Amino acid sequence: MARGDRPALSTGRDAVAAVWRIESARIVGALARYTGDLALAEDLAQEAFAEALVTWPRDGVPTNPAGWLLTVGRRRAIDAFRRRSALDERYAVLARDLGEDGTAGDVLWDPDRIDDDVLALMFTACHPVLAPESRIALTLRVIGGLTSDEIARAFLTPTATVQARITRAKKTLAAARVPFAVPAAAERAERLGSVLSAIYVIFTEGSSASSGSELIRVDLAGEAQRLARVLSRLMPEEPEVHGLLALLELTAARFPARTGPDGEPVLLEDQDRRRWDHSAIRRGRAALARAERSGRGLGAYGLQAAIAECHAVAASVDETNWDRIVLLYEALGRLAPSPVVDVNRAVAVCMASGPAAALSIVDELAAGGALPNSHLLPSVRGELLTRLGRTDQARAELQRALQLCGNERERSVLERKLADLG
Repeated sequence: MARGDRPALSTGRDAVAAVWRIESARIVGALARYTGDLALAEDLAQEAFAEALVTWPRDGVPTNPAGWLLTVGRRRAIDAFRRRSALDERYAVLARDLGEDGTAGDVLWDPDRIDDDVLALMFTACHPVLAPESRIALTLRVIGGLTSDEIARAFLTPTATVQARITRAKKTLAAARVPFAVPAAAERAERLGSVLSAIYVIFTEGSSASSGSELIRVDLAGEAQRLARVLSRLMPEEPEVHGLLALLELTAARFPARTGPDGEPVLLEDQDRRRWDHSAIRRGRAALARAERSGRGLGAYGLQAAIAECHAVAASVDETNWDRIVLLYEALGRLAPSPVVDVNRAVAVCMASGPAAALSIVDELAAGGALPNSHLLPSVRGELLTRLGRTDQARAELQRALQLCGNERERSVLERKLADLG
């Protein structure tokens, strides 16, 4: 290859990568609607992008890249149906959309229009017949556009495991005859929780990595934010969608100040709030206000967003409205009971009323065997005991937390606390 050809090659490949990340969900969704087969649709999309990797660097990027890819995918679908000798109504529909020369014909692609194909894709990938880990893997693959290797790196899982989950998920959907369609309104409300939960779990793993050497995986958290923004545009009438988006925006706003120059964690009371992303705070507060305007009351995600807003608007830890945060956690605990909610409520109670009041909450959780495999409970209990001057008990709790913690950065915080105890 001549040296002068290399920029074009690079530009073509870069364009393919960019279009894949931006448009893959819509292309897979459109192909799934035409073929009625999610697994086939993704294969067709992958083949179309593979052809683009060869064609675009050589012939240049087409004026309508997404339309070009959709046309190639449809053409491959026709070939697949021909090979199966299935020249039925699906073939007729596909063929009708292609011009005589196999080009896009009347296929129009409006990049500013988000259609029901992406919504159908979300509800299909997060169908209740799938296990939660399969929903997450399939969501990141077909909607987020991540490769199996990227998903595996994000969750520190072997690539083969991720591939197996995705393959099993597709087979399960096919065996259960799950239709590729936006569910009816009643069923959509029932299944929305699965979609929101998948996005929330993806963000949680990105914002507080459960293991590894990084405290925050910004790319993974950012992907969850992007999915939440898409969903908020697809379902603008659902307050919990806006509540989730608000929570993600307000939480991510603190990312720039949560780590120091070497990646070490910076606790909330030590963070430079000038480094918080105030644009993200504005977006989060706007999303929360939209959820509140529904008149239906805040759901679990909206309540968590309201808690995050209390932190976002406070000038310091001391000036934070801890009494309101306690009330919000109490409401959240009634709406979505969880030991994690109770632990966080205890932290808020400590700030509002002192460590003794908070310790009774944590002691009750410990006595009930809550969160046996998590470092969260012993680390909070150790902090409360430290504030009460019960050093020996605090040391034991922090040592237990250290044994349970899988994230290297969080372990360093626990080690510092132990060292401070002497």
